Amino acid sequence: MRILVTGGAGFIGGNLAEAFVADGHDVVVLDNLDPYYDVGIKEHSIEIARETADGSDGSYEFVEGDVRDQELVTELVSQVDIVYHQAAQAGVRTSVDNPRKPNDINVGGTLNVLDAARDHDGIRRVVLASSSSVYGKPEYLPYDEEHPKTPVSPYGVSKLAAEQYTRVYHEIYGLPTVSLRYFTVYGPRMRPNMAFSNFVSRCLNGEPPVVYGDGSQTRDFTYTDDIVDVNRTLLDEDAADGEILNVGSTDNIDIRTLAEVVRDEIDPSLGLEFAEQPTGDAQHTHADVSKANELLGYEPSTTIREGVSQFIDWYETNREWYEPLVLNS
Repeated sequence: MRILVTGGAGFIGGNLAEAFVADGHDVVVLDNLDPYYDVGIKEHSIEIARETADGSDGSYEFVEGDVRDQELVTELVSQVDIVYHQAAQAGVRTSVDNPRKPNDINVGGTLNVLDAARDHDGIRRVVLASSSSVYGKPEYLPYDEEHPKTPVSPYGVSKLAAEQYTRVYHEIYGLPTVSLRYFTVYGPRMRPNMAFSNFVSRCLNGEPPVVYGDGSQTRDFTYTDDIVDVNRTLLDEDAADGEILNVGSTDNIDIRTLAEVVRDEIDPSLGLEFAEQPTGDAQHTHADVSKANELLGYEPSTTIREGVSQFIDWYETNREWYEPLVLNS
């Protein structure tokens, strides 16, 4: 199958591109290499996917460009069978500082992808990466897909608009689409400015992890392998067309406990440090994944403690190039 992954040099997109190439598919990646975080991570993702293609029956092509470029998006979509639309301006805190940028990319870029796919008869499916940030303040937990949407950041608003456009394009134009609401994804080559990578980095360097707020915030931390598996399913499965699905983890954990789990794995003698919680962060997220299980057989398999151990192993193996990017973030 010929697959377009927008944002395919980023964290989740890069893992998807690598997996699809390894499976023998022909993958085209569109990414603008935005320096939102150090592009060195994206460059490593591109190189790893190319090396994977050399050892598989698949192929890999990287196109440097922007989803806001409608002509380019139309050209690339016309050449593929399925689109995994991962490109986005990520970052809750970044969106608070500059709300127009995530709107331009996350909403405008998504419309470019949807228009191109609608006008290309050969498209089997568009899969949108959405976010648990669409929920905002919980009225109950865990969140199911029918929970009211009250995002507390411009980023969350932009992702809500993107997934609703995606749903409408299915309902009005018959375009096969699926939106996946990811819950705090972590794993190899994750963004260096996230709490998880910072906890590991500080502990490996003999410094206590820094917890924002009092650490009572809760999250579903979802390992990349589970994200890859559910996206693989959507290559052939149409049972979720037109739907929006939560994709979360096996368990929920508060940030303080996560910091302690990371610390205890690396250096139990360290304490914890606390800092002011930034504006725009949701207090709690927790996914009900029963809909994804029913339609796609989705069963997250990596517990947080297993994922911590796996990520620390990956970090130590790749420390020479990855750690400087974390420390500079």
